[in-house]
Amino acid sequence: MKAIRRFTVRPVLPDPLRPLSELARNLRWSWHAGTRDLFRSVDPERWAAAGCDPVRLLGSVATARLTELAGDRAFLDRLDTVAGDLHAYMTGDRWYQAQTDRLPAAVAYFSPEFGITAALPQYSGGLGILAGDHLKAASDLGVPLIGVGLLYRHGYFRQSLSRDGWQQEHYPVLDPNELPLDQLTEPDGTPAQVTLALPGDRSLRARIWLAQVGRVPLLLLDSDVEENDLGERGVTDRLYGGGSEHRLLQEMLLGIGGVRAVRTYCGLTGHAEPEVFHTNEGHAGFLGLERIAELRAEGLDFDAALEAVRAGTVFTTHTPVPAGIDRFDRELVTRHFGPHAELPNMEVDRVLRLGMETYPGGEPHLFNMAVMGLRLAQRANGVSLLHGNVSREMFSGLWPGFDPEEVPITSVTNGVHAPTWVAPEVFRLGARQIGAQRAEEALSVGDSDRWDSVADIPDQDIWELRRSLRELLVMEVRERLRASWRQRGAGTAELGWIDGVLDPDVLTIGFARRVPSYKRLTLMLRDRDRLMDLLLHPERPVQIVVAGKAHPADEGGKRLIQELVRFADDPRVRHRIVFLPDYGMAMAQKLYPGCDIWLNNPLRPLEACGTSGMKAALNGCLNLSVLDGWWNEWFQPDFGWAIPTADGAGTDPDRRDAVEAEALYELLEQRITPRFYERGESGLPDRWIEMVRRTLSLLGPKVLAGRMVREYVERLYAPAAHAHRAMDPDSARALAAWKARVRAAWHGVTVDHVETSVTAATAELGTTLALRVRVGLGDLGPDDVEVQAVAGRVDEEDRITDATAVPLKPVGAPDQEGRWVYEGPLSLDRTGPFGYTVRILPGHRLLVSGAELGLVAVPSEDLAEAAGLLMR
Repeated sequence: MKAIRRFTVRPVLPDPLRPLSELARNLRWSWHAGTRDLFRSVDPERWAAAGCDPVRLLGSVATARLTELAGDRAFLDRLDTVAGDLHAYMTGDRWYQAQTDRLPAAVAYFSPEFGITAALPQYSGGLGILAGDHLKAASDLGVPLIGVGLLYRHGYFRQSLSRDGWQQEHYPVLDPNELPLDQLTEPDGTPAQVTLALPGDRSLRARIWLAQVGRVPLLLLDSDVEENDLGERGVTDRLYGGGSEHRLLQEMLLGIGGVRAVRTYCGLTGHAEPEVFHTNEGHAGFLGLERIAELRAEGLDFDAALEAVRAGTVFTTHTPVPAGIDRFDRELVTRHFGPHAELPNMEVDRVLRLGMETYPGGEPHLFNMAVMGLRLAQRANGVSLLHGNVSREMFSGLWPGFDPEEVPITSVTNGVHAPTWVAPEVFRLGARQIGAQRAEEALSVGDSDRWDSVADIPDQDIWELRRSLRELLVMEVRERLRASWRQRGAGTAELGWIDGVLDPDVLTIGFARRVPSYKRLTLMLRDRDRLMDLLLHPERPVQIVVAGKAHPADEGGKRLIQELVRFADDPRVRHRIVFLPDYGMAMAQKLYPGCDIWLNNPLRPLEACGTSGMKAALNGCLNLSVLDGWWNEWFQPDFGWAIPTADGAGTDPDRRDAVEAEALYELLEQRITPRFYERGESGLPDRWIEMVRRTLSLLGPKVLAGRMVREYVERLYAPAAHAHRAMDPDSARALAAWKARVRAAWHGVTVDHVETSVTAATAELGTTLALRVRVGLGDLGPDDVEVQAVAGRVDEEDRITDATAVPLKPVGAPDQEGRWVYEGPLSLDRTGPFGYTVRILPGHRLLVSGAELGLVAVPSEDLAEAAGLLMR
């Protein structure tokens, strides 16, 4: 029989155990070993059955056991210690509070997904895990962040396999009352809500749930409320589900509703209002529109409000290809904004202009969320150095006239939250070396001196650790594989072979990630006979553990999974290669430490960062990867191996796969397996152990989310907060008026004449040229512009590379024709082909970059030739 109504019955804890409730509802337990150990001791069997989720555990523990613990002095002492530790963590000063710069009072961080813990399944892949790690690292550092997202009633999806290896999707219903969440309420106890207006006099309402992530509150909006019609109740049904309108409503709720939720939360709790708003990808871009509407209600016009909003906004792009960006038909956007829908006092054409692809190669009828994100943010970044380059190239159309290198998108390379991803066994080895407190600080903040102590750990200890981790993975794989085969319809009598799957003494390779085609899940299958030889080598075998989900609508990705599963089902190799369905955080935390090699072979440069290899590295696993994302930045032979790529413009995709698969096999056969299995005088693989040691000591501090968040604070949040404070209403109006005046007058800005003190085609290193330039400024004056000489080496087509800009100064008053003369020195500081040019940019104290307006004036081709702008 089916129940007609469902309740969540919460336990009543005896008074001495009341602190358990606070500990369970603060997600710091997900990365704090002492708290998890305490909950495990409540009832080890129920702890495992509850999926290591304290909220579920407390809901299932027998009353008699709680009564027993309430009288257990040793347990209560431990409880007091852990509760006191949490209190100190929540209230004490941390890294952020020790900074002398005037940092933001608060930062609002918006993301469509957050991977905090498997107990709160609100993530699909790397973007969400990164967002979760960002919140945790901010908490450890004391950064006053407020996270904002959506609460999806079905999460992403659970994955299983059919008998023939086809991905099956399942969408279990998540009850918020059974999750580690609390509902935000008004003073009278009623649920706090936000409301959006929809076309046709309809409304979209959402409750606000609070997840406490250490010191960081995470606000999650939930549209499944009784006041909504059925269609609106389903807006937050699934992560990345539904058609265009469904996605648009999700993103309006995230951005516009998210700002309203932040205002509500701050008003109810007294939390400082954010000075900086950070949008993690374009999904939350509408937050800028809501903030413009707020300022317009205070009396600013649209253009001034836009400048004020841009000053305090940071936009992070994770997408290396245009196809990965959400784009909506302009008619759909028009219908949801304006007089009869949301933001009724805002002109729809101004909304559209922010997101339209009005640049060469763009599609003018489409509204692009990333384009809007860039236009609404004064500061933007990619997530690795290489991805920063890719992003500048991809979005260069927004800054016409500028080389991609000057597009104002910087990069902050992602990091991972070590306390979440480092296996307890690895942490204990480090704690034994330098003490638990210092080890904890090294993982959260990233003090490289403390990582140097890895050099003093004996080889034997490192090798024993690596084997024990491999052994734990073998047990985990067998358990998960057995459960998977039962789901696929196999009986117990058919599964005896699983007891021989994997071997704790065999070189173990891990490959786990989402399964879009560019990540090339099946590259390893390119030459199946050769792979089989590697798996079954009599002296130097390898074993491979694979996991990953394809998007439910991605039939190509599902076919790749099926192809790999069918290979792994072959009785000849199934003890050496396995596919584990339902990849998620709980599996990942066992998989990364247990592998010796972490494999990554995407099509370069389509991996924006790729943080799974970072998590593996923190556990002493070596990376074997294409030079893409973060690996392109930090690869050294000390840390692992680089798979050579065949990514030339003319390379046929099939041939490229063949070349790179050949390189992969060769590395495994010739370099990796011999090193793992060779033994030194001590009987240990000393060269392999040295690579593990260097991975931990040299790479470890770089890949930390603590390092990443510190960079965001210092390079983006602090400058954005300063800009926000400087952008008072009068300054915002003045800047908007200045931009309008400059845009209107720019047609009159010209470079008319360039002359130099050196006229020969060659010059000696160290020579200083005297430049004299005559320019026309039309209706503008010297205070409105910056005139620059731009110099550097030139390539075969006379394009300046590695350019340096040198400002020139105005000399005297304008001549009778209104022309101004600018002068300045230019040093010839490098040998070889050298060139320079002159340009004029808008100049204002509140601009972050001279490229911000996308305006530039350069010499005409005739003038350039006459000036002799190239020296060889």
